[in-house]
Amino acid sequence: VTIMARRPRLIVPEVPLHIIQRGNNRGNCFFSESDYMAYLSMLKDSARVAECKVHAYVLMSNHVHLLVTPSADQSAGKLMKYLG
Repeated sequence: VTIMARRPRLIVPEVPLHIIQRGNNRGNCFFSESDYMAYLSMLKDSARVAECKVHAYVLMSNHVHLLVTPSADQSAGKLMKYLG
């Protein structure tokens, strides 16, 4: 069995990205209204620190869609690291 490493992602600063964040084993991420509000607060703070512009988001019960523009090549990775 050959295990191949994941290909590096091509992240171009100032080019929008569609990011999907899923729950563990595609399970729910959010269980109450307060979970959604807490995530949005974390998203706002994380985007500021990671220097990403958030253009749009969709919060579903078991996943999240984000449309973001990173200001640097490491910004999107930092954003997702902060969001967990």
